Amino acid sequence: MEACDSTEETLLPLALTKFQLSEEYGFLLPDPLTELPAPYGPWMEIAHDLPQLIASHRLRSQVHQVLPQNLAVPFWEVSQALGLPPILSHADFVLANWRRKNPNGPLEIENLDTIISLPGGESLRGFILITLLVEKAAVPGIKAIIQAIHAILQLDEETLHKALQELAEAIGDMSKALKRMHDYVDPAVFYAVIRIFLSGWKDNPAMPDGLIYEGVSDEPMAYSGGSAAQSTILHAFDELLGIRHSEESTAFLHRMRDYMPLPHRAFVEEIHRAPSLKQHVLSSGDARLCAAFNQCISALADFRSYHITIVTKYITVAAAKAKARWAEPGDRAGPSAGKPPSALEAKGTGGSHIFSFLKSVRDTTREGMISA
Repeated sequence: MEACDSTEETLLPLALTKFQLSEEYGFLLPDPLTELPAPYGPWMEIAHDLPQLIASHRLRSQVHQVLPQNLAVPFWEVSQALGLPPILSHADFVLANWRRKNPNGPLEIENLDTIISLPGGESLRGFILITLLVEKAAVPGIKAIIQAIHAILQLDEETLHKALQELAEAIGDMSKALKRMHDYVDPAVFYAVIRIFLSGWKDNPAMPDGLIYEGVSDEPMAYSGGSAAQSTILHAFDELLGIRHSEESTAFLHRMRDYMPLPHRAFVEEIHRAPSLKQHVLSSGDARLCAAFNQCISALADFRSYHITIVTKYITVAAAKAKARWAEPGDRAGPSAGKPPSALEAKGTGGSHIFSFLKSVRDTTREGMISA
């Protein structure tokens, strides 16, 4: 490990606060503003009334694939200041879009609500808050990453073993949190309503040329919609565990990093520069470390498998049911009363060909196992 001496000097200051991460909340913004200052009052009035404005066609009857200048220019400028693309992303929709009903109450779904909503009612609220709770469940795993890197640099195998155990447990807790999606989100509402507002305008057959940001560019600009692939958590875990995805999947995942807040992106890059955990475990010859490492890989592959189960229910099965309802005269009421969005059936909200992508990253995760 002498070769790591020069790296140690750079990596030892690795701390969550350096990347605007919280010991308690991880990647979640600890106390998101629920209101903006007085000059932005009209924006907030519209934001708080969005579901009703959209449902009543009062927001704008037709966008014609142009975002008006009075919205496009400030949206662009704020996004540039934040280092984020000008579109609704995972960071906006989940990480910074929550509040406690009782400020002193627990971070549990019964005590949580969104700050800004869209059409989708309770299912939308459930979708956002369950995703938030998956992020919250990952917090011990984020801290375990820091501990694991420091343990490698200090040749502290006991601390490394404990960090890997905590990482595997955190990933397991993320899976448990994700399973609660069934209790709070109606597949028909997700398929026909929610995902339409998360689909973006890149790799979206419904908007093949993108969107013109009036006053910013005369040409259409294409940005991906909000996606779980924009969550920094799995990127961080992949980097630590040395998971190597296919060239196509890697290209998509790296593009999704452009939708992360800059400090979160820097956190992933710092993990990438750290000494290889997998190589350290292999060279140690320690059977306990190998087993703990493989538990992390197994837990991560299981999480990705369960994500496929969720997507099957909320997209594939929901699409089939929506088509069937549309084909039956007199049965077009309810959340999928509009024509099913068939152009997006095989697409994730980030624009990926969702099943081939999810199965690919799940399989390459499993390939990261250390052979006995």
